Amino acid sequence: MALTGKKLLLGLTGGIAAYKAAELTRRLVKSGADVRVAMTDGATRFITPVTMQALSGQPVWTDLWDPRVSDAMGHIELSRDRELIAVVPASADFIAKLANGLADDLLSSLCLARRCPLLVAPSMNVEMWQNAATQRNVAQIREDGVVIAGPAAGDQACGEIGLGRMLEPAQIAADIEALLAPKALAGKRVLVTAGPTQEPVDPVRVITNSSSGKMGYAVARAAHEAGAKVTLISGPVALATPPGVARIDVRTAEEMFAAVKKAAPGSDVFVSVAAVADYKVKHPSPRKLKKVNGRAVNLELVENPDILAYVAGMKNAPYCVGFAAESEDLARNAAEKRAKKNVPLIAANLAQDAVGTDDNAIKLYDARGEHDLGRGPKLELARKLIAHLAGVLPSGK
Repeated sequence: MALTGKKLLLGLTGGIAAYKAAELTRRLVKSGADVRVAMTDGATRFITPVTMQALSGQPVWTDLWDPRVSDAMGHIELSRDRELIAVVPASADFIAKLANGLADDLLSSLCLARRCPLLVAPSMNVEMWQNAATQRNVAQIREDGVVIAGPAAGDQACGEIGLGRMLEPAQIAADIEALLAPKALAGKRVLVTAGPTQEPVDPVRVITNSSSGKMGYAVARAAHEAGAKVTLISGPVALATPPGVARIDVRTAEEMFAAVKKAAPGSDVFVSVAAVADYKVKHPSPRKLKKVNGRAVNLELVENPDILAYVAGMKNAPYCVGFAAESEDLARNAAEKRAKKNVPLIAANLAQDAVGTDDNAIKLYDARGEHDLGRGPKLELARKLIAHLAGVLPSGK
């Protein structure tokens, strides 16, 4: 079982999604975890401590001054043997407490006095999630090293639709398993490129690719979860930097190439996920091109540098993983790209199924043949990719 012997503290705050914490507890216990539960007063209005005690098999803690703990030190003693605290659900109010270091009840005190990692799964109304104050608080706790799981978009108990819905228990359990998994890439330095590049036509127009950057960011997060020191070189995207990952922002292929050339010599692994524009305008206009009805505009294009091929051809090159987004004949095109770029591993998918989506379907191609990772959330596939990579990485890397 994935979590056998792992000691967790599950915290519940007030919100309708508290009922999902029951299913999460059942999953964690079934996976072998030792689950201790702490609840805020608000959480007890939605689900009873009796339910959580029955599912966890342990007494539930709700009171900062609980006499069962000697010296009234429950906020310290209850977490000292835990390997992870997970707050599920985490309300807007509780996230605000975390962001500002408040500790006015047992659960917030446990989080402030902890020595172990902290994961929170936000759950709230869409307007509360989008409120500037909540976004500031989320950004602050992320910067403080807290892992944010979700939220998802969908129907909400209030009848509205949008971001703020708590992730499903199965996904949260997978996130917890990933955080506590053996650090297969401990001590390794991983370089990841992600997102599109933008090649200027004039000061306001660009040539680009349809890439959200989600897969590359998922790979960076999965590599960090596996214990690697991760540098993420990113084109323009609207994504938060994964916790613990160093991010370098670039715009053009040339800028990405320059950043990669600087970082690659110190890397053990290079994962090229970015959708780099193949071509750029040879002579971008210094002024905005005016539209003239009936007149065609001709642009002379030249090739951009092949970043993956360059890194693969370096002396003492890092172990290179390329991504191939194809529209047809996946196996043949992936094999050809692997040979052309001279890289040991290619991760391939059909572009029409992946661009801009949260799910993907990936197959890996290496000297041993094809390895189907299946279909699923991009983070789940990224974790599978990193696990495969850790298993085939040469001992010298």
